[in-house]
Amino acid sequence: MEHIYQYAWIIPFIPLPVPLLIGVGLLFFPTATKNLRRIWAFSSISLLSLVMLFSMQLAIQQINSNFIYQYVWSWTINNDFSLEFGYLIDPLTSIMSMLITTVAILVLIYSDNYMSHDQGYLRFFAYMSFFNTSMLGLVISSNLIQIYIFWELVGMCSYLLIGFWFTRPIASNACQKAFVTNRVGDFGLLLGILGLYWITGSFEFGDLFETFKNLINKNEIDFLSCILCTLFLFAGAVAKSAQFPLHVWLPDAMEGPTPISALIHAATMVAAGIFLVARLLPLFIAIPYTMNVISFIGIITVLLGATFALAQKDIKRSLAYSTMSQLGYMMLALGMGSYRAALFHLITHAYSKALLFLGSGSVIHSMEAIVGYSPDKSQNMVLMGGLRRHVPITKISFLIGTLSLCGIPPLACFWSKDEILNDSWLYSPIFAIIAYFTAGLTAFYMFRIYLLTFEGHLNVYCKNYSGKKNSSFYSISLWGKEGLQTINKNFGLLTLLKMNNKERALFFSKTKKPLDANFKKMMQSFITITDFDNKNIYSYPHESDNTMLFPLVVLIFFTLFIGFIGIPFKQEGMDLDILTKWLIPSINLLHSNSNNSLDWYEFVINAIFSVSIAFLGIFIAFCLYKPVYSSLKNFDLINFFDKRGSKRIFWDKIGNVIYNWSSNRGYIDVFYEISFIRGVRGLAELVSFFDRRIIDGIPNGFGITSFFVGEGIKYIGGGRISSYLFFYLFYVSIFLLFLVIVSYYFVS
Repeated sequence: MEHIYQYAWIIPFIPLPVPLLIGVGLLFFPTATKNLRRIWAFSSISLLSLVMLFSMQLAIQQINSNFIYQYVWSWTINNDFSLEFGYLIDPLTSIMSMLITTVAILVLIYSDNYMSHDQGYLRFFAYMSFFNTSMLGLVISSNLIQIYIFWELVGMCSYLLIGFWFTRPIASNACQKAFVTNRVGDFGLLLGILGLYWITGSFEFGDLFETFKNLINKNEIDFLSCILCTLFLFAGAVAKSAQFPLHVWLPDAMEGPTPISALIHAATMVAAGIFLVARLLPLFIAIPYTMNVISFIGIITVLLGATFALAQKDIKRSLAYSTMSQLGYMMLALGMGSYRAALFHLITHAYSKALLFLGSGSVIHSMEAIVGYSPDKSQNMVLMGGLRRHVPITKISFLIGTLSLCGIPPLACFWSKDEILNDSWLYSPIFAIIAYFTAGLTAFYMFRIYLLTFEGHLNVYCKNYSGKKNSSFYSISLWGKEGLQTINKNFGLLTLLKMNNKERALFFSKTKKPLDANFKKMMQSFITITDFDNKNIYSYPHESDNTMLFPLVVLIFFTLFIGFIGIPFKQEGMDLDILTKWLIPSINLLHSNSNNSLDWYEFVINAIFSVSIAFLGIFIAFCLYKPVYSSLKNFDLINFFDKRGSKRIFWDKIGNVIYNWSSNRGYIDVFYEISFIRGVRGLAELVSFFDRRIIDGIPNGFGITSFFVGEGIKYIGGGRISSYLFFYLFYVSIFLLFLVIVSYYFVS
């Protein structure tokens, strides 16, 4: 058993040759390296598969033996200071390594086709491989210094991946925003690491936890210093996992390619913050105040992420805010001390969210067949609808991921989210109410995404942005209610339109028919009107290739069945569930009860309550987005009460308030723009003025004064010694007279 543990240190280094060889190849043999680019993709996937098999074997050993293995070796020794590097294999490490490798392999397979036409194909796989190396190194680290090194490497890789299309200003700005925001948290993490070393004299987790707890119990340390150090450590996790108030980078990170978004939001960067808090939870538990702060930040993030997702039009941004909300659930669970529930939700959410993001990538891929490469159009859900007939596999996968995230049994996220909701009642009824309310919001906005993307109605009559009736054509779906109809034997195409409240049928066939000039102009940016006489090709949405669909099918399997590893209810005489048995060493370290079982009656009652709330959110989404649509620009949803009365006005106002809050991200970005960005710029300009005018101005002023005085004296001199003696005696006399007057004044 120990034989496999002894070689676990190679886990983060197995994928490393790929980015190194790609870099060397592009530097010295660029043409040959680019011609063999598919080999590099195959190598990257193969090496990561080896890591997955290694991690799988470690996980099996962990489940069977409940064994924790740590190996360290000295790196620097100087007097009383000793810095050691090593690796730690425990349940948390094996869970994270399994999660990272399985999701990353599927994302890399997906990326081979998704990025096949991109000029940065090789650069993409080099970045991704190094990203996986950094994350794997992070999760096996045995001390805080080692974690911090890999923590910064993960941040660097995310900067490169988010700004992958760096020629686009919006992408370069997004990666800079992510980098700067995470530097705030990383600075806090560094301060916390140094503070804990000052308190305990160690960076190693085991020594750190034991020494810290003993100092607290014996009251041999300043409690305020302990609180500050733990909060500084938590600041790093707040930034990495996009918790309030350092969440602002997450939606902008969607400017990277979709596979990057899937990996970041499922198993790597945002999971790093949850991993850090879980790793240091024995430390945080010793400080109840810090645990309260963690749970409070978690519940705020849960609610804000859900409200921000309500009115987003970009499909990837909506999923990003969904990630933010679900990460808030995990942080809430950790703050409540529900270690098992937090890791359970981390696992189930990772596979469900990877499925949703890769599904959104498939949708975007099909949309680009219509509108070309234009993120403003290919990712805009307002311009989608009716895709279900053209991308059936993507539609099924997205629906399963949506149902899972909504908490519908027996899908994965139901089991984990339900456990967090149940624990929240025991911790705080207020937190529980917010958590259950957000569960309903999650069901609402996730089905809003699904309905706008795949269901939709053809060209529903809308209002324009000013609130007046628009006489021109405005399409919710680019290809109509039934999508682009099948081309018949005469190569004809039937499309239904709705203009000025009148349905019109346009039939494109070999026989040319005149088209309205305004219609051509409006549709030019969306589709190409077919001219069969000139043999033009009519573009339409289509399903993705098999290499993109294969990861979706595998993730469907995970989403359907991964939740069964942690089913909380057990009957008498049955062994512990797999997840609890897996986590026994960590649970014992936290001095927590490893048996989180529920009886059938309690489980069913809790499940009925949570599922009912989820179905209520789904029902509201169907009522608002299935039968009718409206322009999401002003959130003027058609209500079913009274189109002219006070109820109509009331619901319009409520809708506008909700939409403005959601679309403006709670005005937090505006606040940061005014207070921090403009404030820092104003302070910088003030410091620059002080430096130029005061600091540099004083010596410059003396120099200029000396210059003019010298110039003036130069013209006074005439070369006559008698004149010099006269001025000399004159000034000496004045000076002596001044001294006499001053002396007389002070003596008297």
